[in-house]
Parts: sequence; structure tokens; C-alpha cells
Amino acid sequence: MPIQFTSLNAILNHGFDTVIDVRSPAEFAEDHIPGAINLPALSNKQRAEVGTIYTQISAFDGRKIGAGMVIRNVADHIDGPLMEKDGAWRPLVYCWRGGQRSGVFSTLLSEIGWRAETVKGGYTAFRRLVKASLYDDPLAHRLVLLDGYTGTAKTEILPRLSARGVQTIDLEGLACHRGSLLGGMPGGQPAQKAFETGLAVALSKLDPARPVVVEAESSKIGRIAIPSSVFAAMRTAPRIVIQAPLSARAAYLATAYQEVISDPISVSEKLEPLRRLRGHATVDRWVELSKAGALVDLSHALMVEHYDPSYAKSRKIDQRAVLGEVKAETLDGAGQERAADQIAALLNAS
Repeated sequence: MPIQFTSLNAILNHGFDTVIDVRSPAEFAEDHIPGAINLPALSNKQRAEVGTIYTQISAFDGRKIGAGMVIRNVADHIDGPLMEKDGAWRPLVYCWRGGQRSGVFSTLLSEIGWRAETVKGGYTAFRRLVKASLYDDPLAHRLVLLDGYTGTAKTEILPRLSARGVQTIDLEGLACHRGSLLGGMPGGQPAQKAFETGLAVALSKLDPARPVVVEAESSKIGRIAIPSSVFAAMRTAPRIVIQAPLSARAAYLATAYQEVISDPISVSEKLEPLRRLRGHATVDRWVELSKAGALVDLSHALMVEHYDPSYAKSRKIDQRAVLGEVKAETLDGAGQERAADQIAALLNAS
């Protein structure tokens, strides 16, 4: 019988040797159970073809033609990536709802002698557990926000805090975006579902009795929305504010964003939405600084003329408690280490 997992921790600690996602590559790419491998029962094209037959001709014909495709594909997987598995191998197989694709796949594996099991409800059951942890249930963890003006190296300080035993979650890392107009990263952002899975898994590994440091963010990071229970906890969380001289922030930002701000075409495209807010002359001057390679000057101008005013405006209506302020005279590696020491000390004292 299919295995029913009643909690996120249970399915993440399944105990099987391999988790096999037999959905199409497109379904797998959007999101999947962490650690799963994709051995599709149907390719993207085949899934679309079977769906068309199922809806436009008959359900019987769709199932019949689909079954032949699945069996041939499973045979290819057995002859390929599964050929080296020994008799003790225990796979856990799932599809979208725990039905036909995973059932056929696991049956064929079991006939060979492998102890294959399926997930009751398939991916949709896993997805319900993720959603419950991020949307339906109040967040069990106590968050502390790492705050400060743009360019205070908050993202880089997070792993330094982790090295000191502080619990952290890098929301921007999970979202693959730095959270600003210039914040896009190579490869683009994950699907919303994949971000939520990564966040739910990260939270599941942390001790709710100890604080968790996250970077202060708006409700969206790029196009990724922060789930409601997490953002609700962030809105009431106390914060630690990093203070640093403008010169140190400009130097840091010029290095951290070098690939983006050194490309005048990219700068012009990404800053286009700011023309109505900051004016054409201001944005044109920013682009000219990028063309001239004056990256520190560009970083300085962006902070003084855009990011700092926006930050100051948002903080006028921010009533969250401040646990303390950290002074960072420099934001190079040594400066970040000193800041991390101060932050860890504040957390230990709170």
C-alpha cells in the first residue's frame, strides 16, 4: 500500500535509498521533494499527447496509449541509470497524485525484486505539507531581522553568523535574487513552489526554541512572494541594525554588484522603472557612470539618490523593536567578521 506521510519531517526523513519523481521534466523543474531524482514515466511531449487523447478522444485510449509509453520509458530507465542497483536497493516512487504513473513504475521495479514503495497522494500530498507549514500554521520560530541601509553586507554576514552557531536563513539565496532592481542573479529565480519548498525545508532543520536571523525584506524578493506566516513573523520581529559609513557601503556595493553595474546596457534596462520616480536626468547620469566604469561613484549615487531615501521612508512607519545597532567601519572580510561578532554577542545577551 502507498505510504502516507502526515508531517513534513516524516517525508523529509523517509528512510529510503532513493526518491524517484516519475513526473515529466517540466513538473520536476517547477518543484519536487528534496533529493529526488527525475526518471520520467512520460516526457513533456508524451504527457501533453496523452492528455490530449484523454480529453479529446477517450479516457480509455489515453490510458492505453499512455501505459505503453510508460512501460517503454521505465524499461529505458532500468537499462540505464538503475542497472547498477543491487537487490537491497529500496526506492520511494511518486508522481503527481500517487496514481497511475508511480503505480506502474513501482510495480515493474517490484517485479524485478526491488522493495519499491509509493507516496500516497504523490507530490500533491508533499505540497500540502509545505503549504501548511508556511501559510496555514503560525510560524513556530522566533525571527530576528538583520537590517540596515543598502550596501551594509547583510547577506554576506549571514553565513558568518552561521559559522558562530547562530541560526540563519538566507531568503535572498533561496530566491536567487538580491531583492532590488539590480538584484537579479545568473540563472534567474526558481518557481514560487520551489522557493517555498526550500524555505520549509530550511525551517524544519532549525530549533524553534532559538532565534533565527533573516535579512529584512519587503513582501517580495524579485518576483518571489514571501509566504504569509513567515512574513507575518517578520513584520513583528525585532531587528538588529548595521550602521556603516557611506564610503564603506559604496566600496562594498561596487564589488558585490560589479557584474551588474559594470554593464551599461543592463543598468539602463534595470533602472528604467526609476525614471518616473527619480527623473530622466538622474537615471541618465547613473548610466553614464556605468559607461565610464566609475562603479564606486555609481554605487554612491544610487544609495544617496535612491536607496537611502527609500529606506528612510520605510523606517518612519516601522515600529519594530531594535535589539541593538552594530557599527561597521569597513565592510571588507575583516569588517564583516567584526560585525558578525557584535551581532552574535547581541543575540546571546537578548
